[in-house]
Amino acid sequence: PYLVPVYDYALMTEPLTADQLDAVGWQGRQGLSDSNNHFHYFRITADNRILWGGHDVVYHYGSRIHPDYDQRPETFRTLARTFLRCFPQLEGLAFSHRWGGVIDTCSRFSPFFDTAHGGRVAYAAGYTGLGVGATRFGAEVMLDLLAGEQTERTRLEMVRSKPLPFPPEPVRWAGIGVTQWSLTRADARAGHRNLWLRTLDRVGLGFDS
Repeated sequence: PYLVPVYDYALMTEPLTADQLDAVGWQGRQGLSDSNNHFHYFRITADNRILWGGHDVVYHYGSRIHPDYDQRPETFRTLARTFLRCFPQLEGLAFSHRWGGVIDTCSRFSPFFDTAHGGRVAYAAGYTGLGVGATRFGAEVMLDLLAGEQTERTRLEMVRSKPLPFPPEPVRWAGIGVTQWSLTRADARAGHRNLWLRTLDRVGLGFDS
């Protein structure tokens, strides 16, 4: 009940020419994201491609997971359109790769931790796609838990508490659907959050990735 699987998608361009790189002006090669609810994340690869992902967060009724869901043409078309809105100077640049995959998310969008099997196993879950940068931290927390040590890490609220669980179906599916609709509406209205989103904010819930 603490996790739902959601699908995230990305495109990869063909390598940019030197002129195209100059036109973009992305000299620092930083990893970036925008501030929409349905946000995009993007970076330049070592071979001068642009990875462009995000926007859609897709939940399937009953928390279903299937290899067929890794490809979603309508999302790839949306990503291609939003890419050109961000980089109009790259009109005509082709995409060489496209893919999707499932991530685990929890209601507070940050990981939670615990032990199982009489303290012999520790786990971290609910990273919501943000696990790469926090992997070392998560490993250190789990080692502390396995050792039974009180540390600065284990005293954190995010380690001592669990997120609120998701409700069972069909309430789960309906709630996620209403939230997604509300987030899309907020993005179209300069970030204005409706009553549903404000209520979720107050209780520490949401579903924006």
